[in-house]
Amino acid sequence: MAGDLSRAVWRKSSRSGGSGDCVEVAIAGDTIGVRDSKDPEGPVLRFSHSEWQALLEGIDAGEFRLH
Repeated sequence: MAGDLSRAVWRKSSRSGGSGDCVEVAIAGDTIGVRDSKDPEGPVLRFSHSEWQALLEGIDAGEFRLH
């Protein structure tokens, strides 16, 4: 994927609680990045827009256990 996330604006999930378990998301061109806010220099998951949409639809459908 070609999206350069080095200058992307990262935003925290609206579901992040006060416990420090935060996820940040950024969009750069055709790439959507997801990272742990406690480790901004750490690994980044990268998704295409269609992959991201499939992930969100799977979450809405209950396909993933999130706890």
